[in-house]
Amino acid sequence: MKTINPLQAGDTAPAFSLQNQNDETIVLADLLKEQQVLVYFYPKASTPGCTVQAENLRDEKAELAKLNTRVVGISPDPIKRLKNFETKKELNFDLLADEDHAIADAFGIWGYKKFMGKEYEGIHRISFLVGQDGKIKHVFDKFKTKDHHQVVLDYLAQN
Repeated sequence: MKTINPLQAGDTAPAFSLQNQNDETIVLADLLKEQQVLVYFYPKASTPGCTVQAENLRDEKAELAKLNTRVVGISPDPIKRLKNFETKKELNFDLLADEDHAIADAFGIWGYKKFMGKEYEGIHRISFLVGQDGKIKHVFDKFKTKDHHQVVLDYLAQN
């Protein structure tokens, strides 16, 4: 099984072009023309931890915008599942489908996990702040799902 090796601050973020919940193509380079991007990876739409994390980011969208930051969530879910998640939770940001986990691999966060005694490969819940220059400004890897948004806001407010 593969261990993770996440990209670090200063690394160039992998370029990506993925379909969102509305089956529209979202290109990282296009987003970065307007503002920095918080790329947050989560394991599975509509699960309890992922829901709390997404709802908090939804509720802080205006505050994040004031801090020149746009949010995109990436998971290995299919588009239909992402659309259901967006609709049910009234999410206000792009959810991107990385079904073959190529982008998670490129960011170094697809790998070995253990849950309730079972071992498997999957996405690790890590977020990357990508600056408008395409470089990773900060890696958020120490947080609980319920306080992820606050950890991000605190960092942005201080930097």
